[in-house]
Amino acid sequence: MSSPAATIPAQQRTTGSGYAVRIALIASLGGFLFGFETAVISGAEKIIQHLWSLSSTWQGFTVASSLIGTVVGSLITGTPAQKYGRKKVLMVIALMFILSAIGCALTSQWLLFVSSRFIGGLAVGASSVVGPMYISEIAPAAIRGRLAGFFQLMIVTGIFVAYLTNFLFVDFGDAGWRWMLGIMVIPALLFAILLNFIPESPRWLALNARYDAAKRIFEKTGEPQALDRIMTEQQSAGQAVEEKLFNGKYNKPIFYAMLLAAFNQFSGINAILYYAPRIFEMAGFDAASAYLQPIYIGGANLLFTLLAMTVIDKIGRKTLLLIGSAGMFVFLGLTAIAFRHIDGANSNILIYLIGFIAFFAFSQGAVIWVFISEIFPNSVRSQGGSLGSFTHWIMAALISWTFPIIVEGSPDGGFYSFVFYSVMMLVSFVFIWRVMPETKGRTLEEIQEELGIK
Repeated sequence: MSSPAATIPAQQRTTGSGYAVRIALIASLGGFLFGFETAVISGAEKIIQHLWSLSSTWQGFTVASSLIGTVVGSLITGTPAQKYGRKKVLMVIALMFILSAIGCALTSQWLLFVSSRFIGGLAVGASSVVGPMYISEIAPAAIRGRLAGFFQLMIVTGIFVAYLTNFLFVDFGDAGWRWMLGIMVIPALLFAILLNFIPESPRWLALNARYDAAKRIFEKTGEPQALDRIMTEQQSAGQAVEEKLFNGKYNKPIFYAMLLAAFNQFSGINAILYYAPRIFEMAGFDAASAYLQPIYIGGANLLFTLLAMTVIDKIGRKTLLLIGSAGMFVFLGLTAIAFRHIDGANSNILIYLIGFIAFFAFSQGAVIWVFISEIFPNSVRSQGGSLGSFTHWIMAALISWTFPIIVEGSPDGGFYSFVFYSVMMLVSFVFIWRVMPETKGRTLEEIQEELGIK
């Protein structure tokens, strides 16, 4: 059976792909802000702890306030994205990022700071649902992995830039942390402006019976046959645009999305991103070096995400995940052992964490948002994306909130934390190997057929 893409003239596919690439790049700027917001607090968290004299519990809460926002944002975003469209929600997300950056930079009150971080978290959570969903819905099947991967590429670029600007602003005195957090207003404004130049999702338009508008966009993206398939699917399903996610029919994609999202965070990735300078100080590095080392981690994250994007549509999502789980298991285990025997600055920890980040970026980092945006059908994709993102972020909040409590509560807190992360990666390898399906090279509608969803 030939691929549907094979029936489209080569010139049309090439032109459509170029149009889809431009749209995906703009939409993925939400990922840059997602990554920046996630990592930038690492440079300010210890300064803030001393500024407001916070205990380890309240420090964990302050850092996790953004993640609590992401949990809420990911949970509530599906409904407005389904009702009002993907593009309008992306515009609101951009405005929330702007408000968060301004609020964090200007406030001198702890409560207002936490509130501003919470707003930024709402934007991150919403972005993690709507960004990959929008890109997957406009992307041709043959390059969907790469285009949806733009979102993750922008995330890691945002993380790298956050670490770099943290290092540059660390010597700005008492106001340095304000510059670290406030500079995000620049890319947030750019995102808000560029969103005016992208169309609404054609699949959302089709689900809302705006077929002429959907057809024009599908023709531009090089998938004119997609509309006919969607209309046939709607007719056979009784035009169930308002279908509920938890009706028993979607148990498989729900299970896959929730487990993959949970394992993503059980790797400890957000604890490492949020507390990178603290981790390196625990490893014996001085304060200046502790701010420099995360730049190497951010660089490795960016490099291996780029590598993953070149192969995700060739070797597939599942293979990347298996390679990554094995590598993360090894390097997290080595990190745990190194923390058990700290004697001065342990440079091996930097090597081990770079190894971990490399395997994470090549696998979980590159795949999670692509996979979650692929496995749910059009009628419940926004709800399914919200569920997967909600699971991801509630686990991230739990890990990030408890990390400083664990490491400050025991001399071997670092050891126990990394042992847990390592064991979880071994469990994830078994889950991916035995249970998860492969989705590469299939249209969104073909994936549903293979999962047995009618």
